[in-house]
Amino acid sequence: MLGKDRAIIVFLFVLAMMCGNASRCIGKYLYERGLTDKTEIRLLTLSGVKTLRLHIENNKVTSVSVDMLEPIFEDESLFVSSRDLDKGVFVSMGNPHYVIFTDDVDQVGEKGYILERHPAFPQRCNIEFAHVEEDGSIRTRVWERGSGITQACGTGACATAVAAARIGKGGRKSDIIMDGGTLTIEWRESDNHVYMTGPAAFVFDGEAEI
Repeated sequence: MLGKDRAIIVFLFVLAMMCGNASRCIGKYLYERGLTDKTEIRLLTLSGVKTLRLHIENNKVTSVSVDMLEPIFEDESLFVSSRDLDKGVFVSMGNPHYVIFTDDVDQVGEKGYILERHPAFPQRCNIEFAHVEEDGSIRTRVWERGSGITQACGTGACATAVAAARIGKGGRKSDIIMDGGTLTIEWRESDNHVYMTGPAAFVFDGEAEI
């Protein structure tokens, strides 16, 4: 049987297999539960080793910056539109995302299911509907493959910011406003990595026997 601390770390690894939001939560949990005193943590995920930088105030983690590594543009043909696939930008952040810029982000509820399963995406795809606001922030709603509409998606926020910068709708740094809150995304020219910064908060604690 695993020791309690080791079991917690294994469970947290499972949560962070690709999820940017889970990565921030892991950083906060490890620090505030005394499992580390480091403010920089390397986290192994299925999409590579992510570096977490913890921002501390009064011995509490107020926010976490995650190096989400480099975006990948796997298929330039996905930039063209077809009768049933709205024109968008394909970005992989370790998982596939298709970002569509529109005046009506609520279309995600109507079109997300269809686009997720479009023949262009043989492994299915996460879908983002995004709108650039007057202040430069980007309002985004997400359809996650296999889950439907979700309140937030860290990799989706990264993909949206990268897509906006790539087609000239945004700069290298932008605030992505999702249903569940706002993330600041920076796509650095110096190393081509995408950095995601946002808060994390405890909701509840629980225990389970393994």
